[in-house]
Amino acid sequence: MSLTPVISVSDYLGLINLALGTIPEEVVVEGEVVEYKVSQGKWINFDLKDEKADAKISCFATIFQLTTPLASGMRVQARGYAKVFERFGKLSFNVEEVTPVGEGALQKAYQLLKAKLQAEGLFDAPRKRALPKFPGTIGLITSREAAAYGDFLRILNNRWRGVTVVHCPVTVQGKSAVAEILAAFAAFNALPPVERPDVIVLTRGGGSLEDLHAFNDEQVARAVFGSAVPVVVGVGHERDESLCDFVADVRASTPSNAAERVVPDHLEIERGLTSDIDRLTMQLERTLERRHNNIDYAVRVIDRFMSDKTPQVNRMAEVIDQRFSFLLSTRVARLTSAEKFLASVDPQRVLQRGYSIVRHRGNVLRDASNLADGDLLRLQFAHGEVDAVAKTSGKIQDKLL
Repeated sequence: MSLTPVISVSDYLGLINLALGTIPEEVVVEGEVVEYKVSQGKWINFDLKDEKADAKISCFATIFQLTTPLASGMRVQARGYAKVFERFGKLSFNVEEVTPVGEGALQKAYQLLKAKLQAEGLFDAPRKRALPKFPGTIGLITSREAAAYGDFLRILNNRWRGVTVVHCPVTVQGKSAVAEILAAFAAFNALPPVERPDVIVLTRGGGSLEDLHAFNDEQVARAVFGSAVPVVVGVGHERDESLCDFVADVRASTPSNAAERVVPDHLEIERGLTSDIDRLTMQLERTLERRHNNIDYAVRVIDRFMSDKTPQVNRMAEVIDQRFSFLLSTRVARLTSAEKFLASVDPQRVLQRGYSIVRHRGNVLRDASNLADGDLLRLQFAHGEVDAVAKTSGKIQDKLL
């Protein structure tokens, strides 16, 4: 009698899966996607083909696991584990994550996701929100080490002073970029409405399609779409584009252009106010001259034909004088109001009264608790600027919102 054990099919497959479980979990298989298909709107099946040998492996995933759009012909790296499904008796590679490899695969994934988001209406112009003309607070999501950070702040301060910039430092490429950008949007959205910035700027410098991967990620694009406040996205150079550009409320061609889109130019505002004051002054002068001529004419007519009705003439003169005084005071009030508004936007007048503006890393400082010993400061007075070093009683950690 044979001593070889007899086991059931399911038990044998269980032994195979137990053996497969000894393979390290973090296995990444690279190959070309072939025979890609989706069943019942949720089951994904495809083969990974080895280009150097006549070998392939069947892959399985769900539509909910894979956020990267796939198509036959794309070269990818798939992370997952092997298993034999008892029902089919077939070895399959259960895919948990897919990363396109090479410019061609990245471009294909980009086009597929772009078409998907566009079909869902995320790019539609009617849903895009207008930016506030004079924002008080700007949320900035970018890398502190990136040139985009310095370019944005430089242009911003040149165009419009006094804006508070709340910076959420993130990495803009690499494995952690997507998670950090998502966390930054979540932090801004979690703030009470009165504490949220008036606009959020997501920006970085230029790069290859692989460098811009985080800005083409579906989760990041949906975070831009779902932001509680308007979003401006400025990526790289004018020729660069990302899915976040299309989803944003306002697309900027560069980080510098993003600063130009979120704040006005104070010189243009001053020129506009000066022009308005000049126009109102001319209108007032013409109106006064016209009314004065009418009064002179009326007086001459009265003197000629109604010299015997002095009391009535005096009453008419009083009425005319009252109306003229009212008109004059109204015009003067409008002119004064315009002059006061022009003065209110001039920070130099505040500095003339003995105040100074303190900046730290290009930002206007409003709270000394954000400083640490040795932080470099820039003090602006009515006449000139100086550098200073902060001296505090304790060390305060810089924190992310």
